[in-house]
Parts: sequence; C-alpha cells; structure tokens
Amino acid sequence: MRCVLGVYSTPYYIIRANVAYTLQRFKRCVSAVSLFLLFSLFKMSLRSFFPGKWKHNRWENTKLYSTYNGTLKTHLTDIVSTNVGINKHIKKGQLDIARYVFDKMPKRTVVSWNTMISGYSKWGKFNESLSLVSIMHGSYVELNETTFSTVLSVCAQLNCLINGKQIHGLVLKSGYESFEFVGSSLLYFYANCFQIEEAKRVFEELREENGLLWSVMLVGYVQCNMMSDAFDLFMRMPRRDVVVWTKLISGYVKSEDGCEKALELFRWMIESGEVMPDEFTFDAVVRGCGRLGILHEGRVVHGMLIKCGYEFYHLIGGALIEFYCSCEHINEAKRIYDRVANPGLDASSSIISGLILMGRIEDAELIFNGLSKANSVLYNLMIKGYAFEGRFEDSKRLFEKNPHRTIISSNTMISVYSRNGEIDEALKLFEETKGERNPVTWNSMMSGYIQNDLHEEALELYMTLCRLAIERTRSTFSVLFHACSCLGSLQQGQLLHAHLIKTPFESNVYVGTSLIDMYSKCGNIAEAQASFSCISSPNVVAWTALINGYAHHGLGSESIILFERMIEQGVVPNAATFVGILSACGHAGLVNEGMKFFHSMEKGYGVTPTIEHYTCVVDLLGRSGQIKEAEEFINEMPIQADEVIWGALLGACWFWKNMEEGERVAKKIFGFDPMPVAAYVTLSNIYALSGKWGKKTHMRKRMKGLEMKKNPGCSWIELSSKVYVFSVEDRKYPNCNVMYATLEHLTANLKSTVLFDRNTISM
Repeated sequence: MRCVLGVYSTPYYIIRANVAYTLQRFKRCVSAVSLFLLFSLFKMSLRSFFPGKWKHNRWENTKLYSTYNGTLKTHLTDIVSTNVGINKHIKKGQLDIARYVFDKMPKRTVVSWNTMISGYSKWGKFNESLSLVSIMHGSYVELNETTFSTVLSVCAQLNCLINGKQIHGLVLKSGYESFEFVGSSLLYFYANCFQIEEAKRVFEELREENGLLWSVMLVGYVQCNMMSDAFDLFMRMPRRDVVVWTKLISGYVKSEDGCEKALELFRWMIESGEVMPDEFTFDAVVRGCGRLGILHEGRVVHGMLIKCGYEFYHLIGGALIEFYCSCEHINEAKRIYDRVANPGLDASSSIISGLILMGRIEDAELIFNGLSKANSVLYNLMIKGYAFEGRFEDSKRLFEKNPHRTIISSNTMISVYSRNGEIDEALKLFEETKGERNPVTWNSMMSGYIQNDLHEEALELYMTLCRLAIERTRSTFSVLFHACSCLGSLQQGQLLHAHLIKTPFESNVYVGTSLIDMYSKCGNIAEAQASFSCISSPNVVAWTALINGYAHHGLGSESIILFERMIEQGVVPNAATFVGILSACGHAGLVNEGMKFFHSMEKGYGVTPTIEHYTCVVDLLGRSGQIKEAEEFINEMPIQADEVIWGALLGACWFWKNMEEGERVAKKIFGFDPMPVAAYVTLSNIYALSGKWGKKTHMRKRMKGLEMKKNPGCSWIELSSKVYVFSVEDRKYPNCNVMYATLEHLTANLKSTVLFDRNTISM
C-alpha cells in the first residue's frame, strides 16, 4: 500500500488532506459516471432505430470516459508525489529547494500550501511562514483547520498580536473555531502574547466542545506567572493527566518562592494515586529541592525515581547533578555524572558549574577538556571560572579559542575584563559588539564601570541607553542604584526612581532592595521605607536591607520592631539579617536586646555565628563602655579572632579614652599586620586624648618612617545632579581660589560671632 501511494513516512496531516482531495475528485467522477449511464440508457432506447451504429458509439463513449479518468488520476498522483517530495526536502532542512519545487507546481492543493507553511514554522522561519499564508489567502485558496492551527502558532511565536487577531477573524468567518486544534492554537496564541483576558474569553466560549482547552489554559496561566489562577483552574478540571500535574508543579518551581508549594503538590499527587509521575515530573521536583537546598527531601525523591527506573535518563541526570551541587554535595554530583552514559551538554554544564562554585577549577577543567564537543554555554562557564580564580590569561585564551562565540560570550568577557581592572579592554569589546548588543551587554558595561569606581561613566552610559531606546531590565536599575549609593547622589537616585516607576519593575524584589539600599545610604530613610512597601512579595534580603537602613540611621528600636514583623510574616532571617540587627542594637546602645539576638541565632534559627557576628557583639559591648567584657568575649570565642575584631575593640578604647587597654589591643593588631594604618592612627588619637603628646609624636614619627599614609577624609556636595568631592588642600577645581576666599570669609565671620557671644555673656 505504501509503495503504491508513495506516502511512506509522510506526515499524517498530508495523508489526511490528500485523501480528502481524492474523495472530492471521486465524487466528481461518480457524477460523470451517472451522466454517462443516463446517456447510455437514452442511447439504448434508440437502439431499435439505429441498429447498426449502437456498438460503435458505445465503445467510442467508453474510450472517452477512460481517457478522462486516466488524466485525472495522473494529475492527482503528480500533486501527491510533489507534496511528498516537498516534505522530504523540508525534513532535511532544504527549505530553498522545497520552495522552488512548490513555486514550480502548475496546480497546488491546500495540502501543498500547508506543507510549505508548516515547514517554515518547524525550522523557525516564522516570518516566511506568515508571508506564505498571506499569499495563500490572496490567491483565494481556502484555509483549513491545519492552516489555521499552524499560522496561529506562528503568530504566538512572533508575539504578533495584530496578525493573530486578523487570523482569529478568518477563523470565525470560516466556522473552524470549534475544531479542537484550532481552538487550542487560538487560546495558546493569546496566552503566549500575554493577552490573558482574551485567552479566558476563548476558553469560556469553547471549553464545553473542546476538552483540550483546559490544559492549554493552565499552561497560559503558568506562562503569565498567574499561579493562583492556574491552581484554581487545576482544581476545577474534569480530568487531570500527568502532563497537567507536571506543568503546575514545574510552574511553581520556576516562580519566586513557589518551590514549597510545588513539593506539596507532588506529595498530593503521590498520595492521591490519581496519576504516576513521569521523568518530567521528577525533573521539576528534583530542581525544586535544589533551589530550596533541602538535602533530605531531595534524596527521598532520588530514591523514588530510582524505583521508577528514571535514574539514568539524561534529563534526570542533569537535574540530580544540579540538585547535589546546590546542596554543596559536589562529590555525589560527580558520582552521578560519572555513571551517566554519554552525558549530555546540560549535565556537563551543571557539573562544571558546581565545581567552579566550589572552587575546584582544576576538576572542572579536566571535565571540559575531556568533552568531545562543547557549546557556547560551556565555554562561557569556563571563562567565568578562570576569572573567579584569578586566571585571567586563561579566560582570554579560551575566549579567543571559542568557536561558538556569541553575544553572550562577549558579555561574559566584558565582565571578566572589568573584574581584572582592564576597563579599557572591556570598553573596546563593548564597542565591537555594536549592532548585536542586547540589554545584558549594556548592563555588563555599566557594572564594569561601577566595579572600577567609575560611577559617573556608568550613569552617562545609561543616558546613552535611554537615547537609543534600548530595553531596560531589572538588572539595569539594580546596578545604577548601587552607583548612586556609592556616589551618595540622592538627586540622581530620584531621577532613576522616576524612570523605574514607568516600568513593570518597581514591585520587583531585587530592584526594590537596591532602591531601599540607595535611599538608606543617601540619608532618606522615609523613602527607603516607602520603597519597601512597594515590593509585592519582600524576601529576607529586602527585609534585611531595611533593617540595615534603620541601623545606619541609629534607629535601633525600629529595627527590632521590623525584625519581629518579619518573623510574623513567616520570613526566616539569615546570617546577613543578624549582622544588621546586631549593628542596629550597637548603634542604639541596646546591649541586652543585642545579646538576646546573638544567643538566639543558632538555637532559634539555625544560623551559625561567623566572624562578622562576633565583631558586631564586640562593637556592641565596646560602644556601651564594657571594654573588659568585650575582651573576655573575644578570648572565649570558638573561632580565631582577626584584626577586624581587635580593631573594633580599639575603636571602643579610643571612644572611652582607655589608653592602657588600647595599647594592649594595638599590640594584638600589630601581630596580624605590621603596618596597620588604622590602628596607628587610632592609638595616636588615644594618646592625644590622654594628653600623652610625647607618645603621640613618637607614633606619628613611626608612621612616617614606615611610609604609611592614611587616606584623607573628604566631603561632597551635589549640585544639578553632579557630585563635587572635596578633600584637604584640594585645588583640582577651576574656581578653587574663590572657594578658599569664601571659606576664609565665612570662618572669619564665624569667629567674630563667637567672640561677640562671649563678650555679651561676660557683660
């Protein structure tokens, strides 16, 4: 059968359409046969009148019909075989040849058009596919359900809302909306274009006739990150297969703070017995465990998938490797990688990434060099890995060697150059990417400027980005708010905030956290609090940023209240949160409260104190004058004290003018670093406060002999969104002589005012 028809390995929709076309022709043939029989009967009725001619005429007519039927059959076979040939060229990716054959066809059926249109779509040539549909419609060829399904999918891929709505109009005119695949494609189109209300309208109108729409609508909600709506629809679904369960679980895993909900759904799925999980379900759940860093639960899931026989699937292997890397069990991840036969590029990327994060660049290098082929992702990972380890020359070598260099590779290398302080090389590469830059390229260059303390250049580059109407991302604003924090430029920060309000990122937790930090460091704690209120779902980082803001402003009590609110909201504090709350207690002199927080860290929240937390406690005790207690606390610490902790205690000795203790602490610091500038300066100031001018002079001479210099202090003022920095004897500004004359005038007036006040008091 397949040899006669010549449709071996032909797609189902082509066979179905060809059969429909054949049946249509067959009906016409039947009509022709009926007419022929009627004509023959008429001839037979006249046979008696023309007895000698009947036989001859009968055979002439039969010969005529046979010729017509043979021509039709040959013509139909030619179209079918040409369609099959076009499809074969498409399968091989030979779209130009397929289009040439299509254009040369003397007559085309709707199947011919659909084959070429779907061929363009399968190979990502969406614009060509859409153009051909337009030509088809202009040629008065009727579009069928296959055409509509394909073109709606194309419009979805292109996010082409106008064309998609025009196709929707044609669907309504033709009456094809009730066809399952057309209705599903229509709903998918609106969901993919984030027109969720239109998608809901299609769903409500067609869901009674089309059971496929339930799952497509759920996919739409997940794609738009409307997880509560997706869950509500899931609960209403008349039938839920494993695909629907997996899609919802996967959606929660990918959404912010949704991994725990994903695990709840998975447990319900197992307990209900409604469906059995497949490899895609396990993939999503394992990755969710990795994001949460829950080793025990992840191992339980690992055991379940082994029982189900999925352990050696490439997809599962990659997920398990990523999970164990996230839980910092890199040896377990390596064991799984070694057991996977012919591991794919995704699995290799996961293990190399994990090894790099654990600082095992040599092991990562060994795996990378052993790969038979590598893609751009792997090259970029190794380039970053070398840079993290300070092997910048290896990063450069690999970048030059990379045969799969893309704009992502250039973005990575811009970051590497910036990290190495080679900002000119970064800028040179940035200029070379002109014409192919994406928002990440711009963000990388701005971040590079900031890393190299060129904050104003970063802001200038942002203005260029705005003039060119380049898309801004959440990273754009996070980076630039950090630049404003470093500059102390409140006006620039407020201008950026005005730009942010016009984007959908104002409620984003990452951008909001940067905004809180900027306002806190620029002295506007009220705006920092307002920015926190705008975040849709603040995480522990956002709460910590505001706690730190209160701490910097000496608002210890407010920090404690905020911490308690955070706990009530179910947000678990991390190590950085406790650094913030201990610092707040130190600045406000709340010793008892601070010590309670410190002792509750490990017992109440499972956070092991680090050197930063011990330093905060020493500062807390020292600021309150408990110098002896602070020294005892250092001596009883379970970890080795460093110069930073002793430096905090030395600062307390200066504040409380405790020279004896200060000298002893300074000796401890000299043991860590023979040339600690800050310690020399602080001890010198302690001698000055204690009236020990000889010792102060000796200390200054010693500093001079060691050629140590303290970085001079500075002050700054912001005018017209520009920050002007001043230091002692600074003469870099053109009008510095006028400035110093004005300063002397103000100083003279101030002294005369003080003298006048004293005379008034004495009188």
